[in-house]
Amino acid sequence: MAVDPVALTADLVRCPSVTPAEGGALQLLEPLLASAGFVCTRVDRSGISNLFARWGRQGANRRFGFNGHTDVVPLGNPADWTVDPFGAEIRDGFLYGRGATDMKSGVAAFVAAAVDFVTETPPDGAILITITGDEEAEAEHGTVALLDWMQANNESMSVCLVGEPTSPNEMGEAMKIGRRGSLTAFFTVHGIQGHSAYPDRAKNPLPAVARLVDRLSSHVLDTGSAHFDPSTLAVVTIDTGNPASNVIPATTRASVNIRFNDLHTGEGLTRWLRDEADAVAAAFGVRVEMMVRISGESFLTPPGPLSDMVAEAIEAETGRRPALSTSGGTSDARFVKNLCPVVEFGLVGRTMHQVDERVSVAQIGQLKAIYGRILRDYFA
Repeated sequence: MAVDPVALTADLVRCPSVTPAEGGALQLLEPLLASAGFVCTRVDRSGISNLFARWGRQGANRRFGFNGHTDVVPLGNPADWTVDPFGAEIRDGFLYGRGATDMKSGVAAFVAAAVDFVTETPPDGAILITITGDEEAEAEHGTVALLDWMQANNESMSVCLVGEPTSPNEMGEAMKIGRRGSLTAFFTVHGIQGHSAYPDRAKNPLPAVARLVDRLSSHVLDTGSAHFDPSTLAVVTIDTGNPASNVIPATTRASVNIRFNDLHTGEGLTRWLRDEADAVAAAFGVRVEMMVRISGESFLTPPGPLSDMVAEAIEAETGRRPALSTSGGTSDARFVKNLCPVVEFGLVGRTMHQVDERVSVAQIGQLKAIYGRILRDYFA
């Protein structure tokens, strides 16, 4: 009997897997995959739950991979929801619940497609499924742990599809062939505290911070590249915590986030930020500490056989030829790209992370059909 992706999505939504809690989601998926002949291994690390599943022979010539996550972001204020966030209520053709869009429906669709495919038409090759519980948090012990385990155990994928929601408004509008890099820089500017009536006896860090963030936000990083929009820098915090109007503070802090294209590297941007901070420190006579966290480098899977095959399957099922996009935030594709060519395709993501997150019931079935067609075409 075919696996119903809507029912599976509902079952997953009922698992309260707010990151990093497993919530029963992987416990639900593992026996389903095992019953279809997948060899399943839990790859838990540092309290994070992950699942690896392979159907077919290890080291087969063709190894198609799916990647996804079952952890979800926090609810926000539960009172703002009009439904039970973990109730999986279906209303007016939509299934409601935290993770319904991002991305339990995607996981349900590719698991259902893979189980049906190997049951009905066992392929000449292998299908590998990697599911993590650490995508919405720090992402240090999720897909990274799975890839580390795979390398240690001689497991690999020839290609991979990540089931993140990729369509802005209509099913099939877009697929991802790359992602921008993400970097956050944290600055702490140290001056000398003093009385605001005697500024000559103090060293005010606030003008230095104002100059620094102005220099950074006014700088044009680039004008875009062949497959990427221009890189962006956003000032996200300026914090002093000074409640007194007659005190010049000793320190103040600021943070900026950069989303960068393939014209940059995290290392190169870090050097630029350090140079800008040093210039401001010298001009104002203050000391600037800087800490940088690089969440991921920019990457691109060049258009070719993989993106063509996925695009053709999408067009066959939806009537739309998807745009090849690199927009949006980061995803676990930034880790998978070190292993094999990777693309992303999933449902419409308009309500992800929102109150009353919901997904079209019809589109869940459509997504399973697309994934099934991709598998048939790949192994044909």
